[in-house]
Amino acid sequence: MKDVSRHHAYRASDAGADSNALDCRVRKRLGDFDLDISLAVPASGVTAVFGQSGSGKTSLLRLIAGLDRPDAGHVRLGERSLTDVANNIRVPIHKRQLGVVFQEARLFPHYRVRGNLIYGMPSAARPRFDDLVALLGIGHLLERLPGTLSGGEARRVAIGRALLTQPRMLLMDEPLTGLDGERKQELLRYLVRLTREIDIPVIYVSHDTAEIVAIADHLALVEQGRLIAHGQLDELMMRLDLTDRLGGFDATTRLNATVVDHDNRYSLTRVALGDGQTLRIPAVDQPKGASIRLHIGVRDVALAHTMPRGTSYRNGLETTIETIEPSPQEPSANEVRLIFGRQRLRARLTRQACDEMQLVVGKSVIALIRSVAFDSRF
Repeated sequence: MKDVSRHHAYRASDAGADSNALDCRVRKRLGDFDLDISLAVPASGVTAVFGQSGSGKTSLLRLIAGLDRPDAGHVRLGERSLTDVANNIRVPIHKRQLGVVFQEARLFPHYRVRGNLIYGMPSAARPRFDDLVALLGIGHLLERLPGTLSGGEARRVAIGRALLTQPRMLLMDEPLTGLDGERKQELLRYLVRLTREIDIPVIYVSHDTAEIVAIADHLALVEQGRLIAHGQLDELMMRLDLTDRLGGFDATTRLNATVVDHDNRYSLTRVALGDGQTLRIPAVDQPKGASIRLHIGVRDVALAHTMPRGTSYRNGLETTIETIEPSPQEPSANEVRLIFGRQRLRARLTRQACDEMQLVVGKSVIALIRSVAFDSRF
């Protein structure tokens, strides 16, 4: 497999645009409610659109893609208007420079994988073909027909086809829906790797919190056709007022880390958190210097005034209490938000423990984390 870590399979600058930021302000009648959303998507990273079934997520994506026409509003990508109802502008779907991946792969059954990939591919994209095939792990599938592919393989091919059209933005509508547990995790790993390698913005529609925690940088929370909250995912995960709407997001904290070294004797990896502190986690198959993201459950964090001795805890972070608030879900618990360096961590403790430890905002405490609590697969 080729090394694709040194150059992107596709770069936004290749499209010749100064910016790939999306400005979307649309309104459309949808059954029992009006979709009325104003959304700004940054020019890089993954923006997840999250909401329950029927909330308007896919309808929003279709309006951006040009598959449906809004009753009012506009869609702009950089300086280019794709839709502007007031000025009667509606750029055809195939001229919007958007790559779209649906729930179904929608491959041409009579073309082999190679033929599907190069369909609609401009000549300028040919130098990227091998790198993208390697990135998606589909080199061994090139001479196969779509009917012989698994669901996950077919969707990887569909993603490759979309990217080879040289889009300025990639739209993905629940690409993991319908896959079983193992195939879903496999494709999710490919997607996480892909979105870190390509240099174009991605809009990712899903109702699965685990997918979004693994892949997203930003979150747009949609409910009954309205944008309830929008911003960096890590910031929104810290907001207790969104707990009920965010479903499973509140149970996890994400930390960004860098691999320092590996301890083969104990199958552990030491990672740095950017503020001079390190943690030891179960061994990860990543080289020194690699950036990884850790997922830590709020119940896997305990607090102490000093690092205890004679305990199984091996990870302790020096933190400061930023907030203490009653848990919206558990009357007996408090949500404690901790800050260290530029990162934040959440812990869920009993109110009794908080009182007995005399925890207050601004107090310095040690956050104890069980090594087995880390999830660094993505």
